[in-house]
Formats: sequence, C-alpha cells, structure tokens
Amino acid sequence: MDLNHLHLHVRDVERARQFYETWFGFRERVRHGKILFLRNGDGFDLALAPESEPSPFPEWYHFGFRLPTPDDVRAVYKRMSTDGVTLRAQLTEEPDFVTFRCMDPDGYGIEVYWE
Repeated sequence: MDLNHLHLHVRDVERARQFYETWFGFRERVRHGKILFLRNGDGFDLALAPESEPSPFPEWYHFGFRLPTPDDVRAVYKRMSTDGVTLRAQLTEEPDFVTFRCMDPDGYGIEVYWE
C-alpha cells in the first residue's frame, strides 16, 4: 500500500499550483468544486483547497521529495536560492544523505533530499 495523496489548504490555489508545478513537476489533473488536484509523474496527488487563513502546522512538520541523485538536490537548492524561495534549512551534505528544507508560499515545510 502506497501513500498517494496530500491535501493542503492554501490562501491562493493558483499561486500554490504554480509553485508545485515549477519546483516539483506536478500538473493539473482535475478540479472538484474549488479543490484543485495536481498529479506528478509518479502518480502522487496533491489536493489544493482554498482557505483564507490555513491552520498552521507545527514547526517540525514537513513533507519531502526524494530526488534520484545528490547533484539533483544541489541543483534544486541552487535554483531555489537564486529564485528567492524561502529556505528553512541550508544544504547539508553527508556521504549517504544530501538535504535542505524550503517553504511553499503558504509556509508549509518541504524537505528535498537524496539518500
């Protein structure tokens, strides 16, 4: 059994859509009322529902995207740094783990990593 979707409340659905399409390869799949469903190449669905004031998650909470190589993580980190994406934790490199954390436009924590 695989985890196959995540539902987020966001202030601006179109802004969130653009962020997840730009950085994580999601594409619009379907809309059910006001909820937009995006899907990535692995079949993972991201549901974005409008909410004027999304409830904050605990500071420790995050979700992650595993990339195929350490160089892929470094490249995304460099692009996000250059493009002004909010970084929550700088790039950390160990022999078997390369990671950093950023935030989406609504303040959700995201880890980008390779292991």
